[in-house]
Amino acid sequence: MASSANKVYRGSNEQKRTISNLKTAGAYLPGTFCSLSATTLTQATTAAQRVVLLANREFGGQSIDTAYASGDTAVAYELVPCEPYVARFAAATYTYGQELTVGASGRLAAASSTNVVIGFYTGSGVALSAGDLDEFVVANAYVKA
Repeated sequence: MASSANKVYRGSNEQKRTISNLKTAGAYLPGTFCSLSATTLTQATTAAQRVVLLANREFGGQSIDTAYASGDTAVAYELVPCEPYVARFAAATYTYGQELTVGASGRLAAASSTNVVIGFYTGSGVALSAGDLDEFVVANAYVKA
C-alpha cells in the first residue's frame, strides 16, 4: 500500500524552501514534479532540468489528492538534499534505497543508466500504481553510471 500522507514535505518546518508565486500550466496534483520558468510551473518529464515538487496548500484546506486547476497559483518545494518528501510514483515495485529520477507525468521512476538521480526510495517496498504517493529522500543530483 502506498503512503497515506496528508502533506508532501515530511521534514522540519525550518528546512523547507517554498515557491508560491508561480501559476500552473495545467491541472496537476500535489506530489507531481514540475519544471519552472519565470512565471509558470509545467509538469516535468525528466530530471535533466531544475525541478520542484508541487505541494498542497495545507493552510488553504487543499487535500493532497485535490489537483490545482490550470492557471492556479501553486505552492512548490525546492528540493533540499537529505530531506524527506512524498511524491507521485510511476507504476512499479520499488526497493528501499533505490535510485529515483523524474519520469513521465512528473512522477518518480527507477533511475536507469545516464538518468539524473534526484532521490532514493524510502517507502515500504510495495507495488505502486501510477500516481500513488510514497516516500523518498532527496539526493545531491548526479548522473547514474
